[in-house]
Amino acid sequence: MNRIVITSAIAGAVLFGLGAAYAATGQFNNLCTMGLASHKIVHTDCSVNGTYKGKTYCFGNEAAKKQFFKNPSANLAKAEAFYKTHQG
Repeated sequence: MNRIVITSAIAGAVLFGLGAAYAATGQFNNLCTMGLASHKIVHTDCSVNGTYKGKTYCFGNEAAKKQFFKNPSANLAKAEAFYKTHQG
């Protein structure tokens, strides 16, 4: 009986951990950070994301993420400026 409970607990923890990895929450209300830097509103589920200076940023696709990280500080400044004037 104890073995079944422990196994179930471990399986549940693994599944919960995997679910949390796909449910990332990013800055800018999960909008694509590179989209914002390009003056576009692109909604994402944040399944493509990256971390910069300890914060999570979402991207619409891998190409947007790659482009952002070519010059993250400049792209982040552009995204922040656009987001401030176009949020909700």
